[in-house]
Amino acid sequence: MIDARQRTIIKVFRKYSHSLGPEAQQFLEEILDAHEIKDEDVEFSIETIAREYNKQDDAAMKVSLDILRRVYDALQDQASGDAAETELLDPESHLYIINAFEMPLWNWSHERGTFEKSLIPPTISGTAESRISATRNRLYIIKQSILRNEHFSPSTIPSRDREHLVTLKSTKQLLGRAGERFLLLGILAHNKEGALCLEDADGSVTLDVSKLDEPGEGLYTEGCIALVEGEYTQDGTLEVIAIGQPPCEDRDTARSIYGHIDFLGKGSTTLLEDSQYCRRVREELSDVYFFFLSDVWLDRPQTFVGLRKMLDNCIENSFIPKVIVMCGNFTSRSTAQGSGRDVQRYQENFDALADLIASYPQITRTTHFVFVPGPLDMTSNVTLPRRPILSSFTSHLKAKIPKIYFATNPCRLKFFAQEIVIFREDTMARMLRNTLEVKSNVAGEDLRRYLVQTLLDQSHLTPLTIDIQPVLPDFDHSLRLYPLPTAVILADQYEKYKLTYSGCHVFNPGSFVGSCFTFSTYCPAVGSSEEGTIPVNAED
Repeated sequence: MIDARQRTIIKVFRKYSHSLGPEAQQFLEEILDAHEIKDEDVEFSIETIAREYNKQDDAAMKVSLDILRRVYDALQDQASGDAAETELLDPESHLYIINAFEMPLWNWSHERGTFEKSLIPPTISGTAESRISATRNRLYIIKQSILRNEHFSPSTIPSRDREHLVTLKSTKQLLGRAGERFLLLGILAHNKEGALCLEDADGSVTLDVSKLDEPGEGLYTEGCIALVEGEYTQDGTLEVIAIGQPPCEDRDTARSIYGHIDFLGKGSTTLLEDSQYCRRVREELSDVYFFFLSDVWLDRPQTFVGLRKMLDNCIENSFIPKVIVMCGNFTSRSTAQGSGRDVQRYQENFDALADLIASYPQITRTTHFVFVPGPLDMTSNVTLPRRPILSSFTSHLKAKIPKIYFATNPCRLKFFAQEIVIFREDTMARMLRNTLEVKSNVAGEDLRRYLVQTLLDQSHLTPLTIDIQPVLPDFDHSLRLYPLPTAVILADQYEKYKLTYSGCHVFNPGSFVGSCFTFSTYCPAVGSSEEGTIPVNAED
């Protein structure tokens, strides 16, 4: 008969989609006995081993005893402090700018319970199947993380907490069960009759929100994934009593399970390597900073005044940033319907910017410049992800600045163990325009927190339907926020802010030109940002 310890061992490895043979299970029990692990600590100890096993490149679904021994030996060496760190960190060799169209596509496999790399080359047009797959990926990724949440997957050790276990149901389980209460996970949408409904992989159910006092915290839009609790009625609707955002899974938890998957296409690292990098970056690279600017309107003369002041301050204070990210819009008004002269002026403004930056050789020798297009900038497509600014406008910049990158929107920076997402879109306005339910009298700090919470809980930069926010279906994965990034820059016309949610630092640098010149500085060593301001003089 299987005892409590054996059940715990089996359950933990099953969570990581691995099965145990009798030899592997016996080996794990011997480890627990050798280290005299108490019953209440068994789950934590086995979890540590399972996470490390899952990161091995040759780890199979059926646990290999040889690999398990190797993992255990490595953990023993780690505990003994055998790892040597002699080489100094080189930030240049660990800085990557990743465009959306370069990221590999990993689809969620419902059958295998893990991610599988797509073998089909993505296309700009996409297919009907890829549109369905993008939506299913969003739903399944959130669902698999919810089922690991302590409220949905309690410890195998008997306790009173098991009595409060919440069980997710599917819409197909509603039929014939009127009068019962259910908790469902699905996508909020409107049916053909215009009624609000909840859709999951098995079907949909119409929602009656007339008796709902207030939804949980966050913004709820069409296309948003929500947890809905309610009573199924005789007329086939769900009388909603509570609605909330799915719980957010922190980066360490997701990385501990999927650390062997290279989501960015730049090489995967283990959690051990990540923790070592974090510590060493904190100790050795405390003077490394990234600058983020948004709405760098090159058709405004004062923009160049502000940029010159910012660069002058860098030289005067010997404060040279490692990266300067400039987000659009690079024009204060659209050139889509403009004349040929407007287009020519657009290019001339970029040429003037190139001359300005090139006049600071101390900065151009070491600083990487990244340009991210905004909604009004001239790119080859208007759907997300957006391609870089057309090369016909940027040739002078490329010729003058050696370390320059024209990125997609969104794009990502990988710096050692950190993943930084950069997104230029008027997200706050778009989300508020399409909100279905929101708490009354929400403004200011609460509203900013709701926006950040919603995007991170949804694990997506645009949790909206494609008719509200068109997205190339084959590249929808480039807008995912799973695993949770280290930082997200939501460059927006909305007022500047910063906050940290579930370990992820989110900030909006605000428009560069205003009552003062505003930008944000991000310090990877501490994982947080600070507002940078330069006063505007009367003569400016």
